[in-house]
Amino acid sequence: MGRRNNLRGPKMLASSKIIGFLPTKDSARARSFYEGKLGFRFISEDQFALVMRAGETMIRIAKTPDVLPPTYTVLGWEVANIEEVVAWLQRQGVAFEKYPWVPDKESGIWSAPTGDKVAWFKDPDGNVLSVSQHK
Repeated sequence: MGRRNNLRGPKMLASSKIIGFLPTKDSARARSFYEGKLGFRFISEDQFALVMRAGETMIRIAKTPDVLPPTYTVLGWEVANIEEVVAWLQRQGVAFEKYPWVPDKESGIWSAPTGDKVAWFKDPDGNVLSVSQHK
């Protein structure tokens, strides 16, 4: 008889808040972007990280001498109206990626065959971020 997992205990991860982690080599520039352009709330900063809050989610932006950002999305937000959010971010000075497979070069919004929509942008350290709308 196999061992049964107890997923109803008080330490269940599925119901716990997630903390996002990103690297930065310039915390002042990162704070300006996340607070000034994305509207995150500044929480604190020490020698290890810049801490921001996006809604109920804590984002720890770790200070590091070098950032080697991956080419894939590291953090994204599901939104109700992607066109509205992309337009707002563009007014804040956020530049969206213009990938070759995305026909809408003005907004950068890609429509998947399922009807989902995604748009990608980068933070000052080159971390790929996204906004998406799902059916």
